[in-house]
Amino acid sequence: MARPNFQYEKRQRDLAKKKKQEEKKQRKLDKASSESSDNVEQSPSVTDTDNVVKSE
Repeated sequence: MARPNFQYEKRQRDLAKKKKQEEKKQRKLDKASSESSDNVEQSPSVTDTDNVVKSE
């Protein structure tokens, strides 16, 4: 009877885990880049707080 190759199985699990992490990282980067490009496309609202005078 053949014995299971635990090192091979562990390596395959590790590779699958690493691939999943890379895909997740890429999705986060894509999401962040799409949000930043959305912010650039929108006209920024200008708020002028320097001219506000506080009464004492």
